[in-house]
Parts: sequence; structure tokens; C-alpha cells
Amino acid sequence: MSGKAPHLVHGMGTALEAPTWPAITVAEAEELLGRFPAAGRLTALRWHSPRPFSAATLAETGEGEFFLKRHHRLLRTPAALAEEHAFMAHLRAAGLTVPEVVEASDGTGSIAEGEWTYELHRKGPGIDLYRDRPSWTPLLTRGHAFEAGAALARLHLAAQGFAGSPREAHPLVSSFTILPAHDPLAAAQGYVVARPALAAFLADKPWQEQLARLFASLGAGLSERLVDQKPLWTHNDWHPSNLLWSPDGAVSTVFDFGLSTRTCALHDLATAIERTAIPWLEPDDEAADAEAAVALLAGYRTVLSLTSEQVQTVLRLLPLVHVEFALSEADYFAGILGDPDQAMLAWQGYLIDHADWFLSPAGQHFLMQIETGAAA
Repeated sequence: MSGKAPHLVHGMGTALEAPTWPAITVAEAEELLGRFPAAGRLTALRWHSPRPFSAATLAETGEGEFFLKRHHRLLRTPAALAEEHAFMAHLRAAGLTVPEVVEASDGTGSIAEGEWTYELHRKGPGIDLYRDRPSWTPLLTRGHAFEAGAALARLHLAAQGFAGSPREAHPLVSSFTILPAHDPLAAAQGYVVARPALAAFLADKPWQEQLARLFASLGAGLSERLVDQKPLWTHNDWHPSNLLWSPDGAVSTVFDFGLSTRTCALHDLATAIERTAIPWLEPDDEAADAEAAVALLAGYRTVLSLTSEQVQTVLRLLPLVHVEFALSEADYFAGILGDPDQAMLAWQGYLIDHADWFLSPAGQHFLMQIETGAAA
């Protein structure tokens, strides 16, 4: 790596930062690829991912291009990866284009080595247009928003019939236990108690009062809307840098199922809007893009119908849909990394402040614009 610029990754803001998890080296990749018989011999590492929660690289071999990903074992064990790989296999069997998980020599989909867990995917077809953009930044065009919505609906169709239980309580995995609960504050308390590092981080903060305020102002009646939603395994991290694109602007491959678990279709749809239509990393009340959200809903409706009542549920979900993953991020920073400053950013900046934005005039206007546009 001598003479090359240091590998940097996306932080919680807009600046690139030194990685928590070191980049995969050529020697490391050569040794690992040798344990995946179908991978072939390494010829080059073409790119290192700037995403911060794992290390990943695009490896070129005599057999094609592969995405080699390394997780710390506290984040993903082979058993945890097997959960999402099973969902991916179901989607592939149903006709959705997702990356092929390459089998290791022992027939499993991952390798545990010391403090690390590795997985290897064959690169899917398509152009990685958004690969160097921070994950939760907006779509570039209304056309991309429309196509992303249609692709999400196709995923929901393909996901039907998958009988997997909800994921175990792994770090940095979405879940769906708080908002559907009759008493969401009690459910949040249970979530925190089950994660000792998160509980310790929040112990000296008025977090229960903060959540109670948000649930009262933004969540009234939400659990009643969600209780009858059909459970469905979903992607839960639908943003453009998890999609590969065709030259004509359609979605050709869906990838990165690290947050996937059983939620419901409307929760996944609200998550997609929350992560693609609001530029959270560069706050600007005028920049929230309701037209992109409407385009995403319109694309979705070309594949699956949405009633006006379902759209209302999506709008009611939007201000709080990020709550459980924000708690998971705070737990990751407080526990695995021991970084209270970043944990505070996840708690205050991401969970509380994002929800509060929806109570502002700009946030209320954004929701009203989507409601009007979706009804047109």
C-alpha cells in the first residue's frame, strides 16, 4: 500500500474518517479466496468499500469479480450470516436478482477465523453508481426513485413465503418490536435492558422521558395500524448504494441484506423513504425531497397496490421508523467500540433529532406534500 492514499471510510457526518476495521489486504484476500473453491485465484483488489461497519473489497479473480466482506465476530457470526443468506437464497429462487453467496470449502456460506467472520458474494450484474456516496444520501433522479420503488415491491413479492423467524439480537440489525407494541415505551425499555452496554450508556440520561414525548407526539394510534400488518422478511436498508443499476436507470441487483429481518412491507417502504428522500447528513429544510418520495411510491404501485389507508400508515411510520436501528447503532458504539461520543450522536443526533424534525414546519410540510402527491 506504500505510496497510496490511506483507506478512509464514511463517518457519521460528511467527512471521511480512518476506518475502525482495517482494509482487507492482498495477502489476506489471497488466503481467504483459497478457501472458497469456486472463487479462483486472486488477480487484483479493485476497490475497498468506504462503509464503516465492516471491511469489504471487490476482488478480481480468474473466475470473475467477487465481493469479500470481513466482520468482527462480535458483529456477525457464521450463524448470524446464515440467517440473511437463507433469505437471499429464497429471493434468488423466487427470481429476484441478488448476489450469489459463494460456498466455503466446508459447504457453508462463511468462514470464522480468529476475531473475524468472512463471507464472499459473486458480484451481481449492474453498475454501482452510488458506491462512493454515503449510504443515506438521496437518489440522484426522480427516475431512480421510481425504479427503486418498483424494485422494492418486487422484493416484497419475492419475499412472500419465506418462513424465517425474526433475527436474533445481533448488533446493527433492524428489528420490529417497539412500534407495533401496545405500549411502545415498555417495549423500548425491554429493548434497552436486553443490551447492557446501551443500558449503561443511557443510565444517566432522561431517555425514557424523551421517548415518551416522541411516542405521544408522533406515535399515537400507530400500534393499532401495525398490529394487523402481515409479517414479512424485508430488506430494511433500502437506499441507492445498496442497488446496482442498468444503463437505462433500472435496478438490476439488490444487495447488502445485513439489516434484513421480519418486519412488514409498509415498515420497509417507510424506511426506504426515510433513507432516500431526506438529506440527513447535510440538514437543510428546503432539501427534503417529497417528489422523490412520491416517485418511489408511484414505482412501488406499478407492482403492488397501495390503498390510501396504507399510504397513511407509511406516513405515520416515517417519523419513528428509524428508532430501533438508531438504538442498535448507539449500542454498537457504546458497547463494541466503547465510543460514548459516537453513541451520543446516534442517540441524540439520529434518533431524537430526526424524529423531532418531523414535528417542525418543514417536516410537517414534507409529510403533507407526500400525502397530496400520492393521492394525485
